[in-house]
Amino acid sequence: MIATAITTLNLLLEESSLSFKNLPATGLAFQPPLHYGEFRQKALEIAALLKEQGIKKGDRVAILADNSPQWGMAYFGIVRLGAIAVPILPDFPEADVKHILKEAGASILFTTQRQLEKLYELPGNTLKVVITLDDAIDPNNLLTTLPFSRFLLTARDLPEKKKAIAADLAGPDDTASIIYTSGTSGHAKAVMLSHKNFISNVRSTLSIFPDEPVQGWTFLSILPMSHAYEFTISFLVPLATGSRIVYAGKTPTPTVLERICKHEHPSIMCMVPMVMEKIYKKKVLPVISANVFMRAAMKLPLVRRKILQKIGRKLQLFFGGTLKFVAIGGASLNIEVEQFLAEADFPYIVGYGLTEASPLVSAGPYGDSSIALGSAGKPVQNVEVRISKANSETGLGEILVRGPNVMQGYRANLEATREVLAPDGWLSTGDLGYLDPQGNLFIKGRSKSVIVLSHGENIYPEAIEEKINAFQHVVESLVRERDNRLEALVYLDYELIDAETRGKDQARQRDHIAGILAEIKKQVNQQLPPYGQLTQASEHREPFTKTATHKIKRYLYTSSACSDMNGKKGERR
Repeated sequence: MIATAITTLNLLLEESSLSFKNLPATGLAFQPPLHYGEFRQKALEIAALLKEQGIKKGDRVAILADNSPQWGMAYFGIVRLGAIAVPILPDFPEADVKHILKEAGASILFTTQRQLEKLYELPGNTLKVVITLDDAIDPNNLLTTLPFSRFLLTARDLPEKKKAIAADLAGPDDTASIIYTSGTSGHAKAVMLSHKNFISNVRSTLSIFPDEPVQGWTFLSILPMSHAYEFTISFLVPLATGSRIVYAGKTPTPTVLERICKHEHPSIMCMVPMVMEKIYKKKVLPVISANVFMRAAMKLPLVRRKILQKIGRKLQLFFGGTLKFVAIGGASLNIEVEQFLAEADFPYIVGYGLTEASPLVSAGPYGDSSIALGSAGKPVQNVEVRISKANSETGLGEILVRGPNVMQGYRANLEATREVLAPDGWLSTGDLGYLDPQGNLFIKGRSKSVIVLSHGENIYPEAIEEKINAFQHVVESLVRERDNRLEALVYLDYELIDAETRGKDQARQRDHIAGILAEIKKQVNQQLPPYGQLTQASEHREPFTKTATHKIKRYLYTSSACSDMNGKKGERR
């Protein structure tokens, strides 16, 4: 647990650099790490240089880049001055990037070569300096950049007293970050999170960890640091505890992930369900379905348990063999995959949160035997959860959250803030769920996603999608209403289908896909009440557009126009 005297991110870094000065803090996979003392020193130099550039308390400085140690140094350099960091998701399209930079009024941007084209012809450009964390120069000579290493070199010319930026320039209630969400509803909002919000959530996160020292653990970071989920749990928490952060440095495909884990031996990873579900379908299901004897043995409970535990041990070796646990959040985990993890004795916890809550609301705690499968665990320490307007029979209602982790509000949007944040501190999440007698929180979906057909019954599309996504041939799916009927759009695993139809002509390949879709519809409908059954399961020939935590941007696919566009797409083959 971190000391009660730590009330800001600056004080957190000060305490960590004193306590863990010579311990490894952060680095890219397969590369030597930067130690805590070095990390702090670089952050102080950046703060001093930003001050020379005219940055002062309350100013906004943006970061648009993939994960790296430099990203973290830049962040702490910004907040050291009491300035506000504006992390931008690196996968945001050009239009969103330009909108955010303009609205936030950022005068300095830390970025990388991959992002430079998004900055061309920036309307009403307020950027004075563009610093490239990877030392990139614009290959098209349309943008003047300052390489990060050259930027840091200029710190040598500063007097030592200018580098001694006090840690108390920011107070607990000062804004540390403005994070622009890219939600499933399509309306990005600028979430203001204070130093107190983050520090409180770090404390809450540590309450779900195993009861043992965290110092010396290795956190493998594969999600974008510009998202609150990764920022708090895989950046602030390890820095607060003397742990080491390793950045993957590339897209974490199963092959890449296995190679990194065997070398770096992570203790903890945060991941979205899609990563674990992909590993389950690619690494586990093929083993189970390999032969008829294995499939028969899986029907015997005791034998099944032993088989799955053996697979679970191999899966731990896949992740390097030293895992304390994997934290899964950002979207709902398929129940079949979670059932496997539980039976295989694989160390994991499932959590729930949102940017407006800094972000963690519920999870684990690890080792609690009363955590129910399919739940998002229990509300974390110092965070209250209640269900608003709960159904008297099901207990289902909107999830409300209150605690020191709840945001200050949406920047320059008082109306939107009032819609979700009550005067007594309760945050309306827009998510539907219920609490069971043991205090486990179950998430049913977004209130805006509920489909009401002519018969008046509420349909929760996420629950149907979970059943569809359990099929080995399915990568992802989306259920929507069309002409008062339920249609499922299904994006299939074409690599698996290609292997199954090798040597066959296109007509037979199409027949094979049609058969898969028909079987999905049949089996899923057998699990649904008559009023909630699918009338159609259609092939969606490309991945769905998603948020940073791999939630599908549902609003893009729920209009008739989108339906028509999807139907007119050319053949994949």
